[in-house]
Amino acid sequence: MTSAASGRKSGFADGRWVMLTFALFFLAFFLIGTFLVTGLPLAMSLQNYYRNRGRQSAICPENGEVVTVELDNKYAFWTAFRGQEHTRLKSCTRWPEKGDCGQECQAQIDPSPENVERLMLGWYKGKTCGICARAITPSDWRRSRLAWLDDEQKLVELRQVNLTQLQFCLEGMRPLCWTCHQEERARQAVTSRQLKGDRSQLDTAATRLASEVEAL
Repeated sequence: MTSAASGRKSGFADGRWVMLTFALFFLAFFLIGTFLVTGLPLAMSLQNYYRNRGRQSAICPENGEVVTVELDNKYAFWTAFRGQEHTRLKSCTRWPEKGDCGQECQAQIDPSPENVERLMLGWYKGKTCGICARAITPSDWRRSRLAWLDDEQKLVELRQVNLTQLQFCLEGMRPLCWTCHQEERARQAVTSRQLKGDRSQLDTAATRLASEVEAL
């Protein structure tokens, strides 16, 4: 009787220990999930808050002059805490006269996808492709598709540019539509016999080369 009772007590204790272990496991899992959901956005919000606080100098995209701006860090903090990433200016030395500007200068301070697109909206407005002269549409220049031709006819893609310097890199650049971007990338990838000059002269060069081959 004594041995049977002690066996039942031991089995009951083992069962309680297993249940406690599972409870602690799920509690730890819940705490880790809570930290990932709330802790990481909070940490990112604090990082952005301290990185961009205070007045900073920027170049106004409209007139190219130096201005002093300040980001609305409280607004950026709370939007980032909610899992979003939005910024806006709190003040600018050209305000209130230019208070209705597009705030494209934010890309120099915080080159987030939203601020880069804001800069691109103003820069691409009314522009045409530097090769085919087709009107540029937003689908041509979404962030993963940005590319230009510099003054030496070399292809420059967004991944090659420091985003904080993007506004200055755009000076003298010619925009490309998505089709010409891909064709120009393929053309300039040929290093053994790379053709020089505008791609508009490519057909003439190819015709001349074919004529020379036929004459041999």
